[in-house]
Amino acid sequence: MNTEELRQKHGLLNLFLELCEIPSPPLKEAAVAEKIMQIFRENNITAEYDDYKNIIARIPGAGRYKDVQPLLLSAHMDVVGGSEEVITRVSDDGKYIETDKTRTLGADDKAGAAAILDLAIELVSSNEPIEHAPIEITFTRDEEKGMTGIRRLDTSGLESKYAIIVDGDALGELNDEGAGFTNIFVKVHGGKGGHSGVNIHEKSRISAVKVLSEFASGIPQGVYKYDPQKGVITSINAGVCIGGAAGTFISEMLKDVYSLALEGKPIPGEYGSCRVIDTINRSAALNTITSEAATAYSLRSSDPQNEQELIKTVQSRAGALNDKYKGLIKIDVDVEYHIPIFARNDDDFLPRVIMKAGKNCGINSVPSSFHAGAETHILSNEKQNKRMESFIPVIIGVANLRDIHSPDEKIDWQSFLTGRKWLGEILRQFSQDSV
Repeated sequence: MNTEELRQKHGLLNLFLELCEIPSPPLKEAAVAEKIMQIFRENNITAEYDDYKNIIARIPGAGRYKDVQPLLLSAHMDVVGGSEEVITRVSDDGKYIETDKTRTLGADDKAGAAAILDLAIELVSSNEPIEHAPIEITFTRDEEKGMTGIRRLDTSGLESKYAIIVDGDALGELNDEGAGFTNIFVKVHGGKGGHSGVNIHEKSRISAVKVLSEFASGIPQGVYKYDPQKGVITSINAGVCIGGAAGTFISEMLKDVYSLALEGKPIPGEYGSCRVIDTINRSAALNTITSEAATAYSLRSSDPQNEQELIKTVQSRAGALNDKYKGLIKIDVDVEYHIPIFARNDDDFLPRVIMKAGKNCGINSVPSSFHAGAETHILSNEKQNKRMESFIPVIIGVANLRDIHSPDEKIDWQSFLTGRKWLGEILRQFSQDSV
């Protein structure tokens, strides 16, 4: 079965593919947002942009549930990946929708967006009236890069207290707590640069790349603390490392790409996201003693004590090398607390509803903790609804995704169909239990 056959047979998958085939890197979601708004208009669903171009939509309740508390459903519109064309296909074994392996698919989180849209369309267009609680829908920007969409989402007019973020990567996933996310930026600078042939013997010069490598060798990588029941508690990951002549090459590359774009000419393949690192590595000048280099770490933890231990390790390592190379070069450490810890709420009404709905669909869903930053963190810690109540959010997964954030990303489309049914059953169970 190919993608065209899947489109014709399943409206959900058609919606999903339509969204995926519109590139939407963080802060460049305008095209996919307008597609979503078009879908809302075609189905007479009230929707609007807030001041940050997030989307807010509302569907009134119906039947005996029309006056119960609303439920908020949310997904983000941006994806990991650039503005390159998204070419979709069905995998050779027929189980997955994937790309041609040149870029990400964007199933994170267009699976969530498509599931919500499909449910909304069903509610307003069913031949037989569906009784349900009111729902509010938000589609946000920039979840993957900076969480600015959820942070700037205007929730002052929302009636919902309970919120479901449809952004998990496994069917039946139910997360009601999660780790906080801290960024650590390390910069080596202030050294005396020079020519790697002419000045290599001078002891007053030292390579910033060498010092950064020495620094990184003393920092833990990966899992720092693990609990057999909860899983990973604290971890640290080196996400970026750059320096030396790469800066000059990147600057010139940007000028070239910008000029080509203005002329409407194609961008060279070696500048594409899947090849640019190799291009920089092989093309940047190697005849310099580098004076600047930088790396950045993501530190995730649901235990504040572990988090502080790791931060002190990084700072101590920098201090030791500053002493060792005093007068030659300097290491600066900047700690940025990016996302607060998402703590489990004593109100377990929504998880119980979701678990019941799961049983009705043959899905074993159990509340758990997850080791990633998400919009739940911002909703529960920083946002309030119209009645000045804090939100009680959870994350659910409506499909089995594989290798997200990579060119090998794919979605098990049959699990997605099951997950969409589960989402509808969650709304039915929520409506019933809210009475």
